[in-house]
Amino acid sequence: MQNPSGNTAQAATPSPSSRPRKVNINDVASAAGVSYQTVSRVLNDAPDVNAKTRARIQQLIKDLGYRRSRTATALSTNKSTAIGILADRSARFGPVGTLIALEEVARQKGYFTTVITVEQPYEESVAKALESLDDIEVDGIIVIAPVLSMADAVRGATILVPVEMIAAGVSSTPSLFTYSENQELGARLATQHLIDLGHTDIAHLAGSMEWFDGRVRRRGWEGALRDAGLEPGLCLEGDWTPKWAYETGLRMARDGTVPQAIFAASDHTALGLIRALTESGIRVPEDVSVVGYDDIFGSDYFLPPLTTVRQDFTALAHASIEVLLGAIGGREVDREPIAPTLVVRRSVVPASPRRAMREGR
Repeated sequence: MQNPSGNTAQAATPSPSSRPRKVNINDVASAAGVSYQTVSRVLNDAPDVNAKTRARIQQLIKDLGYRRSRTATALSTNKSTAIGILADRSARFGPVGTLIALEEVARQKGYFTTVITVEQPYEESVAKALESLDDIEVDGIIVIAPVLSMADAVRGATILVPVEMIAAGVSSTPSLFTYSENQELGARLATQHLIDLGHTDIAHLAGSMEWFDGRVRRRGWEGALRDAGLEPGLCLEGDWTPKWAYETGLRMARDGTVPQAIFAASDHTALGLIRALTESGIRVPEDVSVVGYDDIFGSDYFLPPLTTVRQDFTALAHASIEVLLGAIGGREVDREPIAPTLVVRRSVVPASPRRAMREGR
């Protein structure tokens, strides 16, 4: 940069000795006029410190900028402080939403996280990732496993710390805890909403059956229809993308196979479908009712605003971390799956008796 005289000046780089020393617990104790054990008791919220002294120490901790190290916390509280998170590199809404919520909730609870992402072939990448997490001595690992092949690789790995796998509809084993949102219930809620409005011909644009989410959402759709005395009809397996749904919707319109109502396995699937139907002169919801799944950001601004099933990633993260901490601490915790919520908007209307008669239903 230029100094006032026009000469170029070099920015000074402080030497290590000139940098401020990090404040330690002894500095706080000295400033407060107490022993470091008293400061430690305040930090650990021990009851045997009088209120006036506690308040003075807490204020000094803030004023001096003292921060405890992770190691000190673990030694003094015997509390696990590091969690590993293993995730697939998928950019899909569910896995990404789960990962973000897990990291945020863990941080709020005072736990450090190390995140490693993996990709195919899972047999190699999962084993290496788990070994890396073990090397840095995490206390437990949460695996976000959206697809069957990744879950198989986790089951086949040798892991010395407690491991929890977030995978919809998968049961726990003695060596592997599982947890998830009750996505089968979510699919039932979506399908039942259509049934309650008088729809009897309800198709399903499904997600990939390689995904646990795709499998349980299809199962929920089928179960709700059978419980209502209706035979499951058209079901087409896709890849979750708007592109696939758009092309499928155009084909359905061209072939004359558009049903009364459609449960789409994701909001992105619903987005592509609605565009295809609209371009084909088929109105949503007047001609076809559509329900999605996920409640992605902006789904309330679809045209029409989309009725969908909302996933609560924050609640899922809180419960998942509690399950892992229970495994680490050797205690039982509630593992009841998180229940999703149906969000009713304007992409669904009651079945039209006139249309049903015209189509012979």
